[in-house]
Order: sequence, then structure tokens, then C-alpha cells
Amino acid sequence: MVGKARLGRGLGALIPDLETEETYPRREESAIEQIPISKIQANPFQPRIDFDPVALDELKQSIAEKGLIQPITVRRLADSTFQIIAGERRFRAASDLGYESIPAYILTVQSDEDMLELSLIENIQREDLNPIEISLGFKRLMTDCRLTQEEVAQKVGKERSTVTNFLRLLKLPKEIQDSLVKRELSMGHARALITIEDENLQRKLWQKIIKNNLSVRNVEAMVQNQGKTKKKRKTPEHDDIPIFIQDAENKLRHKLATQVHIITKGDTGKIEIEFYSRDELEGILNKFDNL
Repeated sequence: MVGKARLGRGLGALIPDLETEETYPRREESAIEQIPISKIQANPFQPRIDFDPVALDELKQSIAEKGLIQPITVRRLADSTFQIIAGERRFRAASDLGYESIPAYILTVQSDEDMLELSLIENIQREDLNPIEISLGFKRLMTDCRLTQEEVAQKVGKERSTVTNFLRLLKLPKEIQDSLVKRELSMGHARALITIEDENLQRKLWQKIIKNNLSVRNVEAMVQNQGKTKKKRKTPEHDDIPIFIQDAENKLRHKLATQVHIITKGDTGKIEIEFYSRDELEGILNKFDNL
């Protein structure tokens, strides 16, 4: 991706009033065209995995009453058909309503790699994806587009730590990830669960969250009181950990969003901080500036 123009924080290419000579990718000269539905293909790089049928029905009702106000965005393919970049829900709704054509902005996108990057960034910036969709989007930007966490953060206009925290959601058990997709859990709940090492404990606490409709504060307090995420001390003198050491560990865990252990010996000791990748280590180091 070296030498490629950055897409930036707002995808000016999708907003005509913000276009400049350097905008990438470019719209074709005709700002909006009516394109036959039959010539439009779904987006193979679509990051959304949860198309809520209720929300789609509401969108169809709105379009039936007021028309399609916002055009979709597409790219033109070599065979004169088109592929959706943004607006697949609008396309589906219009198609279900029997529309024969739909208004669309046409962007020039040179490669499938550019298409993947543009689709993911546009959808992530819309902020209506669930946390797992965003996490998978970040992961695909890193693997398919060969970007680092820092480059992903720059392209989507997020803090590096935000990207790291989303990627860590993919380490949660599948059923907890599914719960995030269904929006039964918030990002705050998930971040608290991530600090627990034992997957069985994660599942038990997740079940309590769902059953009792626990707030994020409730969950954070329960995680702090678990005491089971700490490494087992090997010597008897470490069996009873002073409260102030436990508090210090919990504060560091939440500040750094990773496992932290304080091992004491008399009035001295050491702090162990866990990390799971080079990128995560760099993210932890960056956080020390704000401690």
C-alpha cells in the first residue's frame, strides 16, 4: 500500500462538496446516474454480517413513502455492470419494492484491494456496524490489505488503542461474540470480560450479564472481585495478597487493558505485564504516556 493516497477520516470521495484534486478514488463526471437494478451486484467485501430484517422492513417502508433520498455508491466493472461500495441495505430495499433502477454515485476504483479497503473503511466510519463486524473489518484491513494497526487507525480516524481493543474481541468465546453481534452486550461489557483469562469464567459472567441485565459498572466490579485471574503464587507468603496490591493490579489491568501481576517479596517486588503480539506491546507502551 506504499505510495497510495490516504482515504482519510471522512471519505471525501463519497461527499461531492468535499472533493479536491487529490481525492481518491474519483467520481466519474456524471455525479449521479440511474442504474438498472439488474446491472448491480452485491459487494463481495461487505463487512456487515448482520442484516436486521426489522430494520430492513422499516427502511422499505420509508422508501415506499418518501422515495430513495440518498443514492448508493458503486464502481463500474469491465463488463459494464456495477458493484456496490456503499448502500447495500438501500439496494436490497429498493429491489424488494420492485424498483427497476436506482440512483448511484459511480466511483473509479482500480483494484479489488482498493475496493476492499474502501468498503471496509466506509462501513466502519458509518458507526452502525456491531463490534464484531468492526473487529473483523479491522482484521481484514490488516491481513488482506497488509496494513499495520497504526495504519488502520490512521485510515479510519481512530486511536491506535481503539483498534487494538476491537481486535482483542476476536479472542472471546464464539457465543460471547455472537452476543455482541446481537447487541446483547456492549463494548464496555466485552472489554471487562477480556481481562478474565479463564474462558469458563468468561462464559459464567456473560450468562449473569444476560440474565440479570448487569450494567458495565456491575461487571467491572465483579471482574475486580474475581481474584481468579491472578497467577497462582508458588510460596506460602504470597497466598494472602494485600488489598492494596490487588487494587494496584486491578487499576493497571483496566488502564492497560491486559493482564497485570504484581509479585512481592517483603517491601520489594516486580510487575509483570502480559502482551500477545508486537502491536499490542507497542499499544501498551503508548498508554504509559497517559498514566
